[in-house]
Amino acid sequence: MSGRRPAIRFLVLAAVILAGSVSASAPGQEPPLQDLFQFALLGDVPYTDEEEQWFLGLIEGLNADQSLAFVVHDGDFKSGRSPCTDELFQQRHAQFQGVAHPLIFIFGDNEWTDCRREEAGKYEPVERLNRLRELFASGPESLGKRTLPLSRQSGDPRYRKFRENVRWTSGGVLFVGLNVPGSYNNVAQKSEYEERNAADVAWLRESFKLASESGMRGVLVVIHANPNFQARGAAAKRNPYRSFLSVLEREVRAFGKPVVLVHGDTHRFRIDKPLRDAQTGQPIENFTRVETFGSPDLGWVKGTVDVNDPAVFRFEPARQESR
Repeated sequence: MSGRRPAIRFLVLAAVILAGSVSASAPGQEPPLQDLFQFALLGDVPYTDEEEQWFLGLIEGLNADQSLAFVVHDGDFKSGRSPCTDELFQQRHAQFQGVAHPLIFIFGDNEWTDCRREEAGKYEPVERLNRLRELFASGPESLGKRTLPLSRQSGDPRYRKFRENVRWTSGGVLFVGLNVPGSYNNVAQKSEYEERNAADVAWLRESFKLASESGMRGVLVVIHANPNFQARGAAAKRNPYRSFLSVLEREVRAFGKPVVLVHGDTHRFRIDKPLRDAQTGQPIENFTRVETFGSPDLGWVKGTVDVNDPAVFRFEPARQESR
């Protein structure tokens, strides 16, 4: 896709200076508990040669930001029509490892489900998924120069293959990552979809149970797909994210504290409350959706956790301009 050309300078759109930061920790050690800390959210980038240059500049900008506790890329580190080669996977892995902060990568559709396309190399999607697991989810820690310990669903013998489903805690908040990709959740491969969807739902339920039992102040869930909150009637019944949304609604209501779902996929930055009560149709007030920027609209989102704020979370759109 073509888009407007990035400008030349670094610009933070919401000029809010936030006090406090998370101090660096040694590899594999959890950072100390903080009442206030920041993190970065991005996804659906880079897609083009021009965006590759922007992405390198973004990494430099993130590395210079000492306030960040960690960085999350919520999927699609390539376009859906570029080849899904090992060389590209290794290049992106090296770039992620070059980030100064812990980096957690959530798998998108362009890295595996869309690899079946002729222009993407006609790869078998599950083969590419397994390659992603080998490269990006091989150890007990995050990517990045400074790492963060992660709990992986593969620790449960029932779900050994699902290394990409993760969670971690920071500042009294539980963070959860799930392999829920765009492109209709890979329903075209029925057995893969059903097995993974069952694992996703189990991890989601278990995570909320853990958050409740541990007295967490909030929960933030990251997936790639826009789960189509607005689907109604017959469209809702055909929605491949229907079971995920159903479980999410129940868990959000039962938890009762602030919950955020972060996703990419449809390349439209927004912060809203699209999760509605199935009976009344009214928004569920303790739930917020944050969609990250995506090609060709280049940007990232700075999140803040403040456990002394009843809302717990707040978010600022940001821009990193091409170098």
